[in-house]
Amino acid sequence: MSHKLAVSTALAAALALGALSDAEAAEKRVKKEKCYGISPAGQNDCSNLAGTHSCAGQSTVDNDPGEWRLVTKGLCKSQGGYTRKEAREIIKQLKSAK
Repeated sequence: MSHKLAVSTALAAALALGALSDAEAAEKRVKKEKCYGISPAGQNDCSNLAGTHSCAGQSTVDNDPGEWRLVTKGLCKSQGGYTRKEAREIIKQLKSAK
């Protein structure tokens, strides 16, 4: 490998890493919120309100009001989701209807 090629490759790699770091930093600055009731089965972000599991990807039904995903702050309602308080109320109503 010629010296010029090695330097060019190293420079390209450094620039690519810088671009990734900028993208990661921008993503971290975006405010997020938990949005309940929008997760497809197996695609929740973490534990549910019922306490039946404590890990991501363990939801068993689509759009369970007790399951949540992180979304950009302010977009939950437009995706048909609920706040934690609203989700708890829905779950309470579903339990009392049984």
